[in-house]
Amino acid sequence: MTPTYELDGNEAGGQFVRTALALSVLENEPIRIENVRGDRPDPGLAHQHLAVLETMVELADADATGVELGAETIEFDPGLDNGLEGGQYAVDIGTAGSVTLLFDAVLPLATVLESPLELTVTGGTDVKWSPPLDYVRHVKLPLLRQFGLVADCKLERRGFYPDGGGKATLHLEPSAIEPIELVARGDPKTVRLYSTESESLADRDVAHRQAEGALERLEWDGDLERQETTADSPSPGSAVVICVDYALEGSKPMGIAGFSSLGERGKPAERVGEDAADAANRFLEGTAPVDRHMADQLLVYLAIAGGQVRIPAVTDHVESSLELFEEMSVVTELERDVSDEETAVVTVDSKSTIQ
Repeated sequence: MTPTYELDGNEAGGQFVRTALALSVLENEPIRIENVRGDRPDPGLAHQHLAVLETMVELADADATGVELGAETIEFDPGLDNGLEGGQYAVDIGTAGSVTLLFDAVLPLATVLESPLELTVTGGTDVKWSPPLDYVRHVKLPLLRQFGLVADCKLERRGFYPDGGGKATLHLEPSAIEPIELVARGDPKTVRLYSTESESLADRDVAHRQAEGALERLEWDGDLERQETTADSPSPGSAVVICVDYALEGSKPMGIAGFSSLGERGKPAERVGEDAADAANRFLEGTAPVDRHMADQLLVYLAIAGGQVRIPAVTDHVESSLELFEEMSVVTELERDVSDEETAVVTVDSKSTIQ
């Protein structure tokens, strides 16, 4: 294999790998990544990243090397002829590795799908260093649907650390993504709160206490939707997600932001809710229409369709994604706000998007 793009992940993590693989499939061009997850204490492919690579190999009928735990160099050559065939697939990460991060890698492939795709994944649905499943279902997917993505996610079973065992299915249809235009926030419209506990924690009212802690701390007196859930899960665990919906005039897309916190041994349930509310309160003081985690997750869709988005912070993930785009010939512009040093607008001209 002669890679079209030689990429270096020495100063990046798993997000760099997931985005690079997705762009490789979208361009149908081979890539080589050296120093995989080079800025992590345990570099190389962990179970979750290996599951992503194996899934992309299967979906794209690709040739690949370095498909093993701990691999620090991988090569990936998609074998697409006229597009990506859909079908039904099942993946077992084998640990509490993140189900939602695997979904993140696959979602952009909707733009080259020839027929519907159904992907069922077993692993961790609500685990550290990744968006909880309710964030994907109630923040990310609703936001992307406004720009043409046709996708849905169904939960079968929650999976917390350390046993995982959660199960969810991503339904993806062939989609044409429209340019992303999310610069103005608009006025906050509704707050939605989702608090979840495993059955083993139900006798302690963990979901209710998380919700109470969040609402007591949250600086909000408008419309509120609240949902508390007790879920089947192999491991004890809990999660809370706060969603903020914004309203804009006319038919402009609506900003959506999400904030989450996970239960931990020895951490009071009320504090779990307070942590999510603290993050939401900080965001409400700003001007961006999306949260800091959605900011870097949206960038791949800018690379596909072009457009611009105001982000609340230029995080390490944002910086590594922009560097990846530059290496793969996607021209981006980052302009920091004069009035707010953290906030910035990222723009991708439609002439330089992934073809």
